[in-house]
Amino acid sequence: MDSENKRYTVVVSDEAKQMLVSHVQFLAQVSEHAAMRLIEDFQVRAKSLEQFPERNPWLVDRLIPSGKYRKLLLEKRYLLVYQIKESTVYVDAVVDTRQDYGWLL
Repeated sequence: MDSENKRYTVVVSDEAKQMLVSHVQFLAQVSEHAAMRLIEDFQVRAKSLEQFPERNPWLVDRLIPSGKYRKLLLEKRYLLVYQIKESTVYVDAVVDTRQDYGWLL
């Protein structure tokens, strides 16, 4: 019952913010509407991590330790990459799934 009411603090890293800005700037060149949707989706989904951040799947990659990062899909093509430490959710990256993001890991 306590776990149902547990609230997490969500901390978005400066690097993740910059990644989001880069994706939005790129999208805005094609569609301002799509860029705004990405911003709105990020805000809603990042806030949703305040409750039950464990609901999302693990990010599985041979280059990272198993069980370190979780992923949350944004606007069908972007991943919000985060980790949970105690009662804090750390958003570490926003990556485009169409690109190789192995460098991030």
